[in-house]
Amino acid sequence: MRHLLLIALVGASTQAYAQVPRDTAAPTTLTIDQAIELARRNNPLLQQTLNARIGARAAVRSAYGALLPSADASFSAQRQQGGQQIFSGTSLGASSDVNQSSYQIGFGYRINSATLITPSLQRANRDAVEADITGATETLRSNVAQQYLSVLQAEATADLQDSLVVASQQELILAQAREIVGSGTQLDVQRADVALGLQRVQALKARNQIEIEKLRLFQLMGVPQPPNVKLVSQFPVVPLNLNLQDLIGSARAQNPGVLALRSREHVADLHVRREKGEYSPTLSLSTGIGGYTYGYTNSSFPVQQAAAQLDAARTSCIRTEEVRAALNLSNQLAECNAMAFTDVQAQSIRDSNSKFPFGFTRSPRSISAMVSLPLFDGFAREQRLQEAMANRSDARYSVKARELALTADVTAAYLIVTTAEKTVALQEQNAAKARQELKLVQDRYKIGATTFVDLTEARATYERAESERINAVYDYHKAFAALESAVGHPLR
Repeated sequence: MRHLLLIALVGASTQAYAQVPRDTAAPTTLTIDQAIELARRNNPLLQQTLNARIGARAAVRSAYGALLPSADASFSAQRQQGGQQIFSGTSLGASSDVNQSSYQIGFGYRINSATLITPSLQRANRDAVEADITGATETLRSNVAQQYLSVLQAEATADLQDSLVVASQQELILAQAREIVGSGTQLDVQRADVALGLQRVQALKARNQIEIEKLRLFQLMGVPQPPNVKLVSQFPVVPLNLNLQDLIGSARAQNPGVLALRSREHVADLHVRREKGEYSPTLSLSTGIGGYTYGYTNSSFPVQQAAAQLDAARTSCIRTEEVRAALNLSNQLAECNAMAFTDVQAQSIRDSNSKFPFGFTRSPRSISAMVSLPLFDGFAREQRLQEAMANRSDARYSVKARELALTADVTAAYLIVTTAEKTVALQEQNAAKARQELKLVQDRYKIGATTFVDLTEARATYERAESERINAVYDYHKAFAALESAVGHPLR
């Protein structure tokens, strides 16, 4: 009868736990591929890195644009008040205001060896920026993968703590049942009750840790966290069928960090060539077209001037011809008397005066060419060349240092993954043995063959072994993600 009572109480406790209400809202699923893609599109730091691509592409266009002629256009207009101006004691000027306008369209071309090298330099700089972007993307992918695994690890730990809460509840029921039938003590009941409370605290902390890890994951992704999100990707532990030397060779050929440094080395080399090009001569060509207008605001003023000039010329002509006539010489007195200012002439003068502001008279065309050779600029050119050569040397050493570090990083990551794989196998065995031991002690406790202290110790051993197994599994996956990061591309 005692045994039947114990079984009934334990079954009732298990059924009561199964009837605890759970959250029935449909979860939002998230795979690791979706998390990585969302991070690539929304992570703020990666978006800042992507903005460097805009400047690099613009620099390439600008470098090619420097090989084309330059062009500029200008237009000016001026109004000058009429009046008398005194210059060197002579009265100059007019009694009417004057309008003037002009335009100029100029073309220029300048080229030297530095101009020819600049497009290659900017293309290399663009490739370096692209390598930086690839490196930042790969780093983000690795960080998201690591954090995704951290969430799964926290969920596995929380599930373990929940299962231990159920076990503690069953142990409390068993202790109470044994006290009822007289085979247990009140001390066992109190110990079981305290153990249950402590286990609930651990489960609560484990569930809270899940939310913290999810917040960090969505922070990396750059998007708000939706409610009730569930991570669904699975990561089985499989044997590592990778060759270390192949991984090192792949890393040297594809690691974004190394590729970026090599691109920077090429950029530094082109900088040296460009600075050396400053010693070469420069060819400059320029030409252009232009025109101008000039007119009086009072259109009658130039007509009056022309009429007055014609009258003065006719008077002078008549005087001269009259003298010749008085001396009985041949003369053109009749022609002088016939000189007169006509309306047609007046209208022509008015028409030529009304061209402001756009009736331009074209200026004579010109073209110029100049070859300049820099001789001395206070050693500034030599300073720039020496600095470029020093930067090139630094870039080469950076590449060498990164290649050496890459070999060490890949080798270390490979060894860590290999060790983690073996650790998982051992921890699986330990957890299985601890689980069997706990089951055996629980069965013995049900029939009164052992004490509650032995049961508590067995449960603690199982908890420790299972926690170590979970940690070993996710340490393996994190180590594999670190190996992928060191190589520079996914390996599965």
